[in-house]
Amino acid sequence: MGDSGTAHTSPQDRRPWLPPRWFIRTAWVVHRAILRVSRGRWGLWPPRDDRYGTMVLHTVGRRTGRPHDVIVGYAQEGPDVVTVAMNGWGEGHPAWWLNLQANPETTVDLPEGPRAVRARAARGDERDRLWRTWLRFDPKFDAYVAHRRTETVLVVLEPRLE
Repeated sequence: MGDSGTAHTSPQDRRPWLPPRWFIRTAWVVHRAILRVSRGRWGLWPPRDDRYGTMVLHTVGRRTGRPHDVIVGYAQEGPDVVTVAMNGWGEGHPAWWLNLQANPETTVDLPEGPRAVRARAARGDERDRLWRTWLRFDPKFDAYVAHRRTETVLVVLEPRLE
């Protein structure tokens, strides 16, 4: 214990700082606006070894039946596209993941064009392997996830024939 009667924590034990929720939501709005105003020329990029890519994920509302679009990060795993179902580091699952559970067949817009996919959650060894991919993109990924009590789902989007 330190002089003040509190235990010391090492830098690795501390959760990294996250911006306030209003900032995260504003960033999403700005990102969508850039994509819309540029008619898709800016705002999407492919993944690299050290950085995830961004794509537009199209879902159908599980209760309303209305279409919804969201920009999410992704990794490429062979023919599959993998994303992380987080709610901007907030609690709970994002609406788009709940929508995909009800309607798993959907499409994504990748930087190279649209693709028809079917969504499923990664499990077991596959999940562990894919988790390491996200740690490669950001070594603090585990620490960010520690901000949430909700288990973080890795979503595999497998190509489907139309």
